[in-house]
Amino acid sequence: MTATGIGAPVRRKEDFRFITGQGQYTDDVTRPGETRAVFVRSPHAHAKIKKIDVSAAKKMPGVIDVLTGAQLADDKVGNLICGWMIHSKDGSPMKMAAHPALAASKVNCVGDAVAVVIAETTGHAKDAAEKVVVDYEVLPAVVDPAKAQAKGAPQIHADISNNTIYQWHLGEQKAVEAAFKAAKHITKLDIVNNRLAPNAMEPRAALADYDAGNDHLTLWNTSQNPHVARLVISAFVGITPEHKLRVIAPDVGGGFGSKIFIYPEEVVCLWAARKVRRPVKWTSDRTEAFLTDAHGRDHITHAELALDGDGKILALRAKTIANLGAYMSTFSSSIPTYLYATLLSGQYDIPQIYCEVDAVYTNTVPVDAYRGAGRPEATFVVERLVEVAARQLGLDPAEFRKRNFIKSFPHQTPVIMTYDAGDYNASLKKAMELADVKGFAKRKRDSARQGKLRGLGYSTYIEACGIAPSQAVGSLGAGVGLWESAEVRVNPTGNVEVLTGSHAHGQGHETTFAQLVSERLGIPFDSVSIVHGDTDKVQFGMGTYGSRSGAVGMSAIVKALDKIEAKAKKVAGFMMEAAESDIDFKDGKFTVKGTDKSVAFGDVALNAYIAHKFTGAELEPGLKETSFYDPTNFTFPAGCHICEVEIDQETGKTDIVNWTAVDDFGTVINPMIVEGQVHGGIAQGVGQALLEGVVYDSSGQLVTASFMDYSMPHAHDLPSFKVGLTETKSPSNPLGMKGCGEAGAIAAPAAVINAITDALGTEDIAMPATPNAVWTVMQRTTPKAA
Repeated sequence: MTATGIGAPVRRKEDFRFITGQGQYTDDVTRPGETRAVFVRSPHAHAKIKKIDVSAAKKMPGVIDVLTGAQLADDKVGNLICGWMIHSKDGSPMKMAAHPALAASKVNCVGDAVAVVIAETTGHAKDAAEKVVVDYEVLPAVVDPAKAQAKGAPQIHADISNNTIYQWHLGEQKAVEAAFKAAKHITKLDIVNNRLAPNAMEPRAALADYDAGNDHLTLWNTSQNPHVARLVISAFVGITPEHKLRVIAPDVGGGFGSKIFIYPEEVVCLWAARKVRRPVKWTSDRTEAFLTDAHGRDHITHAELALDGDGKILALRAKTIANLGAYMSTFSSSIPTYLYATLLSGQYDIPQIYCEVDAVYTNTVPVDAYRGAGRPEATFVVERLVEVAARQLGLDPAEFRKRNFIKSFPHQTPVIMTYDAGDYNASLKKAMELADVKGFAKRKRDSARQGKLRGLGYSTYIEACGIAPSQAVGSLGAGVGLWESAEVRVNPTGNVEVLTGSHAHGQGHETTFAQLVSERLGIPFDSVSIVHGDTDKVQFGMGTYGSRSGAVGMSAIVKALDKIEAKAKKVAGFMMEAAESDIDFKDGKFTVKGTDKSVAFGDVALNAYIAHKFTGAELEPGLKETSFYDPTNFTFPAGCHICEVEIDQETGKTDIVNWTAVDDFGTVINPMIVEGQVHGGIAQGVGQALLEGVVYDSSGQLVTASFMDYSMPHAHDLPSFKVGLTETKSPSNPLGMKGCGEAGAIAAPAAVINAITDALGTEDIAMPATPNAVWTVMQRTTPKAA
């Protein structure tokens, strides 16, 4: 039999339906009497709404109703919320502005919805939307986060001064100042972490159906965490009580963080379905996605590194302005704080760190978690500082890193995190061997003979994954615990259904979760099915983000399997007339110790339901167990990525000619899927470094609102990757897993920019390092000699 358990490179079972067009996405779901919704969106970044006239739109063919923000407010539908409380340095709570699902009196970014047309078809709704007349009083806008707090800047929310959400800090400022005074060398950098549009393959969508007989609503939507969506929409937005709302997230088509959040459109569809007494569906088009999906990144940072005379790091300090857009999104407050500053130690033994973060409102789309969420931003700061410091000191970048690596574990950083396990030298050494760093000098000379510049860049990253420990995140301001749940149902015929509170949107859970169960119970891989994404089927769970599905979600399954095995041993004992303590279980077979008596797992499953052999009240029939798992610590994947680039001096075009990634993900369930996750993450990180960047003009118009203006990476932008693994098991979960989904996106931007600046001989290049940007830099600098 082909190996299908832990460590086997099993092909993804879910791929068949995806590559043959048999997937079911939200837009594929249809309901009898279904209507279509089209939103009327503000063309202005900042304006008062003086009047909305929907009379002409209502008379258009096929129109069922046209609803406005004023009606939403009259029905007392609540605002969208941010669920993570951050306090400023002075102890005051963050300033969360009101965010109605439909604006009633004022719009704060281009794309803000002011009305929705419900019609028989999308074409009817679009035609009618053009007839809605909105009288706006246009106001000045601010889009540059560096200018948002300036005196005289346009005030976005009347009750929030200086457009400032919070002024937060972490670390010991005085100790850091003392370290900088004692330093022999200080490296300083100004860094812009460019804003990104997530661009999942499948756009967001929502379908709401109202059952008037039971006063019950069902929402199909593109969500990474349907239970949290149900909780927020019921308890905070107040659409309907939680037990009267079902949320189903079918195939999602990619998320990358952008589908974690609760968005206005799904709230409006639920509200509208109840009002018109018919199902209401909305599916985003690509321009709407650019305008309304939460963006990522968008930091401006001044960072400094203090070093002694031997090249040892003494301290790091950073001041960051984080642009959160026009409104706070579901988790946005945590991204530039506890998911960013707590990782500023990187892989390095840095005695003191101090970070200040000002989060500001601007007249732009809200910003929230995007693959990596805070960790890419932190890694870029740390790895650029380390690379530049090594160059300024005349030290080899790899040797400089080794000199400052953390050597022993557990390691307490000065910014909250306790790293539990790792071997950073092992990852660096293996990556350097795979990348043939020793042969780089020759390759550089060969490039020079062809009139090209060649550079090598390192990125030794660390991230905090398995976002979960409820006590930890609660102490940091999270509004919910981030444990995970699982239910394992063994059917009478011996096959198994696993209901998980995690959610899959490309990670391969249907395969990897089945591999775990197959190995543990000794049953065929194809005898396991994975159920997720439906709040009426699956007990409350916290969804998928932050590379938590393995370390937290699978650990919950392990705990449920422990209970399954314990009960199954009791059943086997009754069957073989032996004490439970005398039953061994291995490879799908229960055996009485010291005898040849045995029964297969399938026979035990059947007898658990027949229950003929049970006596008294000692054992309940059935074989189904649940578990809620809350780990003791985050997990800390780490690794080393090495990027090698070649730059054409005539055009400024950068080609990535070699890429090496060596990662420590702890226990790996399926190496083929893990490698695919690494490839995808690198592609997104390369996209940020070389190609992607959201651009607004000074009036708040989104200039990059289509693929004609926003450049995504293509296959020809990427080389074949050399991928390797090292392994130190995480002690904070039973499988020793760490997480792999975000690593590439975290490591890649710094590796690319370090390589480009190495080739150019200047640090004066920002992301995205487009051909024009690189060419422009070359015109004012003298490249390194070969």
